[in-house]
Amino acid sequence: MTHGLPEPAGALAPDAATWLEAALAEASAAAGRADTAAAPWELRFAAAGRHCGQDRADTVRVLLLHRATAGAATLTRLYDRGTAAERRAVLLALPERVSGPDALPLVEDALRTNDTRLVEAAVGPYAAAHLDAHAWRHAVLKCLFTGVPLDTVAGLAERAHGDAELARMLRDFAAERTAAGRPVPADLHRALQLTGEES
Repeated sequence: MTHGLPEPAGALAPDAATWLEAALAEASAAAGRADTAAAPWELRFAAAGRHCGQDRADTVRVLLLHRATAGAATLTRLYDRGTAAERRAVLLALPERVSGPDALPLVEDALRTNDTRLVEAAVGPYAAAHLDAHAWRHAVLKCLFTGVPLDTVAGLAERAHGDAELARMLRDFAAERTAAGRPVPADLHRALQLTGEES
């Protein structure tokens, strides 16, 4: 298992499994090399959905990133030139591939989009560990605004606890929705409870 994603090989058709074996071998061959130029396995990264199916593409791409020991430079290159699906895989791989804040610009970029697939991937363990308080609060609001379930926000309970500023932002958001005649997301009330400042 890699990053909580199931290994795909057992469920793949023979042609796809053969393709994946070759892709992983290419990625392994590139492991430990300089992180400065595109390598052949990166073409496999882009083609994962076509060869293994869109439902397994995240898993396959994350496996490739791990086999290649992709660092921040490679992850940034793949993110910058990738489709939304490829960007999602990069975001999912961040917690195990980047130990410091070097990849925060990727998370921040994803949180500026309204693509719920990217927002959901961006609020994982890497964001929980590295986003500062201001950016993290806005990430929580972004989830509420776009309909991304707060269950996907890693470390929500720990970071929300005692956060009076988050509580204020949640109340303001709820008031704006109510004034506009729009429903207040149920997740908002749960987040407000987590702050300990619901009243």
